[in-house]
Amino acid sequence: MMHDRNTQLTIDCYLSQGCQSEEALKMSIATALERDGIKADVNFHRLNDDEASSLGLSGSPSVFINGKELQPLGTAGFS
Repeated sequence: MMHDRNTQLTIDCYLSQGCQSEEALKMSIATALERDGIKADVNFHRLNDDEASSLGLSGSPSVFINGKELQPLGTAGFS
């Protein structure tokens, strides 16, 4: 992803209650940000199935950068 280093990034990660990906996701994001010299506000949110459905999330984890979801549309599987 191309990024203007002068623009602040906000990364929101939504995970189901049982998702085991949080630690690996934290490490991957931190590594990528450090490698590219980018600063970002990174937020993790644990949701139940009803909350995920009401937000229209496509899976767990769902990652958004500045409000745009990274996972392709139509990919189901919130676990």
